[in-house]
Amino acid sequence: MEREKQVADKDYRVPSACGIFGMMSRSGRRFDGSLIIKAMANMRERSNGLGGGFAAYGIYPQYSSLYAFHLIYDNDVAKNETEKILSLYCQVEKSEPIPFRYTKRITSAPLLWRYFLSPKKNADDDRTEEDFIVDLVMLINRKIPGAFVASSGKNMGIFKGVGYPEEIGEFFRLDEYEGYIWIGHGRFPTNSVAWWGGAHPFGLLDWSVVHNGEISSYGINRRYLSANGYECTLFTDTEVIAYLVDLLVRRHQLPFELMAKVLCPPLWEEIERMPQEEAELHQNLRIVYSEALVNGPFAIIVGFKDGMLGLTDRIKLRPLVAAEDEDMLYISSEEGAIREIQPSLKRVWMPTAGEPVIGKIGATSYATEHYIS
Repeated sequence: MEREKQVADKDYRVPSACGIFGMMSRSGRRFDGSLIIKAMANMRERSNGLGGGFAAYGIYPQYSSLYAFHLIYDNDVAKNETEKILSLYCQVEKSEPIPFRYTKRITSAPLLWRYFLSPKKNADDDRTEEDFIVDLVMLINRKIPGAFVASSGKNMGIFKGVGYPEEIGEFFRLDEYEGYIWIGHGRFPTNSVAWWGGAHPFGLLDWSVVHNGEISSYGINRRYLSANGYECTLFTDTEVIAYLVDLLVRRHQLPFELMAKVLCPPLWEEIERMPQEEAELHQNLRIVYSEALVNGPFAIIVGFKDGMLGLTDRIKLRPLVAAEDEDMLYISSEEGAIREIQPSLKRVWMPTAGEPVIGKIGATSYATEHYIS
């Protein structure tokens, strides 16, 4: 039996296989989680039972003005210490366990709790509300052993754990939630042990990230983020992508197209062939944000309150396909997973390496570098 476990573990730890999936309604129509669970189950061979998870947007309309904190606790001591901090810095409007049901394979779990809260800010505190929440998340994750903030956005939540994604979806009863954007992941956290908090998606505020691949620039990305006030406590590469997105888009106000060019910049020889104004833009981005460049094979999907984004590395070493029908945008590791839930599609395309696919609520079209009609 022990030998079988060793062989299975060896086979499982192949970082190239993760399955990722995202779907959104352009009109903001809410639908339950059964569809994305079905799509992820179609890519089961990409998973390994060591990690699965989902992010959903629009699931807490009755608390849409409050931050929804999803916490994973090892024990009651961690829970009590965290609640002391939350009560000190926030007005907690509601506290309750996250509903779940045990499944055939998932028969135990850590303490899973959620809080709906608003920050208490002193008059002399010049931080934005979002920066206040980011600092609070970093404080809990750093200071309290056995406590981890899985998500901290408004009207959204991340549900993840150790198991296949379809099992995680069943465990968290995601068929009972309705959201307008869902993203999912199957496999395990790269370069760290399989545990509930380390599974994908990774989130901060309303950002959520799922990732297939491995980030070889993790060390320099982590140091760059640390210099900008972010603490990477998980030692897994996907965490840096979530924080980079927050830094570049929320704090530095870069549009998504330029954020993508920071993470996946054109090669220098490509820049040299560009018209002067365009070349100067990309030269400046590479110089200013050299430590934010992400190296290694990857495909990611980023969820946010107004839409989602898909992006691959500059030579597309990981697969990514996009599709749309009348109201929906899909981004996936495999076309088959999309057609499992929507056989009839208006358009299917393979995003170009390093070019983002961007879908936004209310938009009349989806975008890569150029808009797709």
